Amino acid sequence: MSIAVSVITLFALFLANIPIAVSMIASVLVYFLLAQSIEPMVLVQRLIGGIESIPLLAVPFFIVAGAMMNYTGITQRLAKFAELITGRLPGGLAQVNVVLATLMGGLSGSNIADAAMQTKILYPEMVKRNYSPGFAAAVIASAAQITPLIPPGIGMILYGYIGNVSIGKLFMAGVMPGLLTCVFLMVAIHFIAKKKGYAPIRTGPMPKGQLFRASKDAILALLLPVAIIGGIRVGMFTPSEAGAVAVVYALFLGVIFYREMKWRDFTLAIRESVSTTASVLLIIAAGSAFGWILTWERIPQAATGFITGFVDSPFLFLIVVNVFLLILGMFVEGNVAIIILTPLLIPMAQAYGIDPVHFGMVFLFNLSIGTLTPPLGTVMFTTCSIAKVKLEEFLKGMLPFYVVLLLLLLIITYVPAVSLWLPNLLM
Repeated sequence: MSIAVSVITLFALFLANIPIAVSMIASVLVYFLLAQSIEPMVLVQRLIGGIESIPLLAVPFFIVAGAMMNYTGITQRLAKFAELITGRLPGGLAQVNVVLATLMGGLSGSNIADAAMQTKILYPEMVKRNYSPGFAAAVIASAAQITPLIPPGIGMILYGYIGNVSIGKLFMAGVMPGLLTCVFLMVAIHFIAKKKGYAPIRTGPMPKGQLFRASKDAILALLLPVAIIGGIRVGMFTPSEAGAVAVVYALFLGVIFYREMKWRDFTLAIRESVSTTASVLLIIAAGSAFGWILTWERIPQAATGFITGFVDSPFLFLIVVNVFLLILGMFVEGNVAIIILTPLLIPMAQAYGIDPVHFGMVFLFNLSIGTLTPPLGTVMFTTCSIAKVKLEEFLKGMLPFYVVLLLLLLIITYVPAVSLWLPNLLM
């Protein structure tokens, strides 16, 4: 009875548009007040205990690193590099979006931050070159879905911490799905651009020396994801320590190498990071307490027994999970879904013999698609609000990309090698 009232309270507060962290803490408090066998003081212990974790140090570190990257001039250098290598393709500026999102995925770690940045930088130029507003916004939002897959994604850190899954393996597992998403989106844009007449950025050959100069400017930024994976693989540092390395690296690029980060930029980056980190850690603390309740009530065991009693194969289980997560992603923010559902779904996946690293990629990609769907898609609203695009125009532009993303979801779900090849090879 207590857990039922707690869950109802949680969704009622969500629907009332109460902040996520407040909603979760309030619903957990309701449970502790109703459950007479547990002291309410346990709530405080679980909230604090939920964020007393070494692996979670990676979250603020990577958030700080991503914020600093926006003030170092790296984004403009990577955009120039992406423009040079895709400039002769149909829909050249749209192709730049996808390549830039892939390159920035290893730096920002957040699809919302990536979508906001690219909307500010590239959307005005796309509209100026006669791209329809709906298509331009849809390209930016779709490309941002690469970010959670390319390490270091914040979602990977949360999933690994809560589910007791190797964060290093998750980082490696995301590389191939991220690159595959890049290729599929570029192919889709090629055909759409051909149909709608979106021209390449240039028609002639690449100017001599420009690729070398652009590569030289971008190479240090491109080395960061490689250094993170390589350092974890050889045991040089843990994922948490990799976050600290990323911060130092961002400072080195901005202050010493590019010399574009000023004191004002540094303070702005720290302010942004503190605000983002505080909101994420509040949700993690509340989610940890909620997860403790589920464990105390033995909900994961009961749910696993219920599902395995009706679904007799991994194939069908993955279909059920995909449909459930796609629907849930329309209404629940991704980090909240990870915190609440990871303790429930991992035991089920393991009961069917599904590798938790592979399942993590399926889980995260589902939730990424949810950020693009009404009524509450976070990336959708971020892109539309900054670009001032009507929701109807955005959804019309998104239709072909929904098809591409669902096809990718099927591939990631039913071809485990896409996720597991690299971690199995390196670890």
